[in-house]
Order: sequence, then C-alpha cells, then structure tokens
Amino acid sequence: MSVTVPRCAVPRSDLADTVMERLTATYSAAADPQRAAQARAYMKDVAPFLGLPSPLRRELARTVLAGLPHPDEADCTAIALRSWALPEREYAYFAVDYLRRYGKHLSSGFLPVARHLVTAVSWWDTVDALAAHVVGGLVAADPELKAEMDAWIGDEDLWVARTALLHQLRYKDATDTERLFTYCLRRSGHPDFFIRKAIGWCLREYAKTDPGAVRDFVERERGCLAPLSAREALKHL
Repeated sequence: MSVTVPRCAVPRSDLADTVMERLTATYSAAADPQRAAQARAYMKDVAPFLGLPSPLRRELARTVLAGLPHPDEADCTAIALRSWALPEREYAYFAVDYLRRYGKHLSSGFLPVARHLVTAVSWWDTVDALAAHVVGGLVAADPELKAEMDAWIGDEDLWVARTALLHQLRYKDATDTERLFTYCLRRSGHPDFFIRKAIGWCLREYAKTDPGAVRDFVERERGCLAPLSAREALKHL
C-alpha cells in the first residue's frame, strides 16, 4: 500500500547557499546543447540535461566544492532538495554524489528525504545510486530501519519497491539473506521490467558472496520468478 509522504521542507543552510550559487554558475557555463539533446533522448525524456559528460561533471563538482567545509545533515538535506528542484538532470547527479561522499553525516532521520528523492522525477539513473549508496548506508547504520524497508517493498510506487530490493546491493557478507529472498519472492509477480530486473540484479550481486544460496533459491522458486529475474540472477554462475 502506498504511503503519502509529506513534502520535505528545505532547511536553512549557509553552506547550501554557497554550493548552489557556485554549482549553477559552473555547470550552466559548461552546458553543451547538442550533448544535452542526446542525453535527454537516451534517458527517455525524463528531464532536460545540460549536456555534461560524467568526467567533466565530476571535475566541475570538485571545483564547486573546493575549500568548503564538510556538511552536517541539514546542509546535505538542503543541497539535495535544492539540487533536485532544478530542472536539469546533472544537478540531481551532483546531489547523489554529494550524499554518497558525506553519507556518514546522515542519521536515520534522513530516510524521509531519501524517499522524497526516490519518488521525485524517478528514473533508474538516480534511484539505483540512492538505493545502494544512500538508503543502504542508512539501514546498515540503523537496523531499526529494516522495518521501513519491509514497508517499502510493498509500496505501489515501483521505484520505492526497487529501492528496497537494491538497498543491500553492497552488503556482501552482511546481507540479510532471509530478507533479500523474501523481498524477491514478494515482488516476483510484479509486471514492470524495472522490478523484475532489480530482483535479478540483487540476486546476481549476492551470488558473488554466496553463489550456492542464490542457485538453490532460484532453482527452488523458479516457478515464481519471472524468466528475466532468474536469468539475471544466474548470469555469472
């Protein structure tokens, strides 16, 4: 059942003021309209683009952040939400990279903000990074958030459910195997490609840690899993 999440308030942050002023000036000055059109078409018109290739975008981001102090959680929240509110997709990419870099400054109280980012202008390019590198880190740091993931996996928003499936992607030996397999089975009948692909992906990633467990699970539940999910899960076994 989908849960209505209140719109996140943007906290006051002097650091965010500085970052956003530098960011918008630096990124917009490097915009490439031709690349922007190509990127927008490749990403199925999810958002407009500035046309910054990833190496250049990250190089410019380092310039933007040069000499600035480390943020606290309010700074991270303000920068993420303000970046997400800008139309061009590269600003969301900047926010994801920023949250990945400073994730250790985030508490479990950041999870509603992460959910807002997952559900606003949703596409795999931001959702997958948020799932594995932001939400996954929050849950690892505060096991009580596993209950939130138990709710997210049943959400009607496919991107919230995909986040729950992928949040353990980097856990390796720390993976909650029972939860992983339960989530995969719970959404195994989902009609959308992005959920079926995510089931296969999270199983394939865990197979690097425990191939036997994944192989046994897929063989046991092959009648429930979509062919795409099973094929992806066993891809490298």
